[in-house]
Amino acid sequence: MLDETARRTLDLEAGWWRYAGTKDAAIRECFDEEPAAYHRRLGRLLDEPAALAHAPVLVRRLRRQRARRLDSRSDRRLAG
Repeated sequence: MLDETARRTLDLEAGWWRYAGTKDAAIRECFDEEPAAYHRRLGRLLDEPAALAHAPVLVRRLRRQRARRLDSRSDRRLAG
């Protein structure tokens, strides 16, 4: 079961462009916290089965994006 903060995090991630300004501004407005803290919480949330049940399309998309970023980083390390 997701708590209120987790649900709000997924909701913001699904539609942050509806807010005026940048994503960072939307994070500060909605959560009154630094974007880094928000992204850490989101990263942990993506591994929660309850998050997948709550927003399956969003969570799968964000997991794919995260996997591509990690692959890209490991490719750069191997090449350098």
